[in-house]
Amino acid sequence: MPSVNADRQRAAARVTPWRRLAAPAGVLAAVAGAFAYVGTVDPNQPGHYPVCPLYRLTGLYCPGCGGLRSAHAFIHGDLPAALQDNAVAVVAYGIFVVLWTMWAVRAARGRPLGIEPGPLQMWSLGAVLLAFTVVRNLPFGGWLHP
Repeated sequence: MPSVNADRQRAAARVTPWRRLAAPAGVLAAVAGAFAYVGTVDPNQPGHYPVCPLYRLTGLYCPGCGGLRSAHAFIHGDLPAALQDNAVAVVAYGIFVVLWTMWAVRAARGRPLGIEPGPLQMWSLGAVLLAFTVVRNLPFGGWLHP
């Protein structure tokens, strides 16, 4: 009687690379669609997107404030404006490209992504976002305002 593990290995071997790439391709299509929409519908024009609730209630910029404007500028090739609107978002675009590429390559080879951020990485990310939020709301951090 064959083992369950051997059956799983044979089943995994029958999955084509195209099928393994379905999830990464779907995520890429969704992200590309979102960027295409933001690239055509200018967030700098009032009325197209809602105002950040934190900014509306308190006048403080959250870590995401300016993200849509940053994406719009980035799509149109204006990197200085994208960094001005939300520098953390621009860094996140680059991180997304690297992680998505790793995911697609590993999926094509039939291997899991294998990235599991630990507590240190998650706390570090939180600290960076908190510092960015605090600095952009202080008088000397005006250059980080969207």
